[in-house]
Amino acid sequence: MPHLLHIDSSVQGENSTSRRLTARAAAAWRAAHPEGTVTYRDLGNHPLPHLTPATVHAGMVPEADRTPEQAAAWALSQEVVGEVLAADAVVLGLPVYNWGAPSSVKSWVDHLIAVGLSVHPETQEGLLGDRDFIVVESRGGGYAPGTPREGWDHAQQWLPHGVSLTGLVPRFITAELTLSRVNPAMAELVPLADKSLAEAEQAIDALWPAAVAA
Repeated sequence: MPHLLHIDSSVQGENSTSRRLTARAAAAWRAAHPEGTVTYRDLGNHPLPHLTPATVHAGMVPEADRTPEQAAAWALSQEVVGEVLAADAVVLGLPVYNWGAPSSVKSWVDHLIAVGLSVHPETQEGLLGDRDFIVVESRGGGYAPGTPREGWDHAQQWLPHGVSLTGLVPRFITAELTLSRVNPAMAELVPLADKSLAEAEQAIDALWPAAVAA
C-alpha cells in the first residue's frame, strides 16, 4: 500500500506558505493514491530534541550499557528513520529562517543519520534512497541568480549534503518573496511573489500526474 510521510516545520501557523504548499502536495498525493496512507510529523509545533553531549553517540554504545537518556535518543532515531523507511514518498516543508533551515529540521536530520538504521555500518551506504523526497521551500526574500542576495539561501545549499549519508536526494519546489505581502518596502515585488507561488503550485500539481487526470 502506498505511503506518504508529510512533514511540516514552519512556526507561522496559518500564515505559513510552506504549510499551505505541503498540504497541497499531500492532497495531490492522496488523489493519485486513494488507497494510500499518510503519516504526519509537525516539527514546528513538536520539535525533536537536539543532540547533546550525553546523546550524540548513543548508537555507538552497546544497548545494555546505554543510559536512559541514550536509550531514549536511540529510540527516537529508530522512530524517525522508521517513518522514512515506511514511506514511498516524503514531503518536507522547509521555510527559510535567517537564511538557513529551521533548527527543528537540522535536529530531524541529526536523528535521521544513524549508523545501522539509515547508514550501512560496514559499507557506509545510505539505506533510504529508494523513495521520492520532495522539499517544498518557502523564502521571504529573493535569492535567484543575479539578485543582490544570490547564494544567501543556505537551507537549500545545506539539505542535500545534510541527508546525503542516508541516500535521500531532495527535489526542491520553491516559492519566494513571500514577505512582499507583509513588508511595505517589498510591495513592488508582489507580482513576482504571485508568479513564484503559482509556479510552485503548478510544480506540485505535476508531481503525481494521476492527481491532475482525476
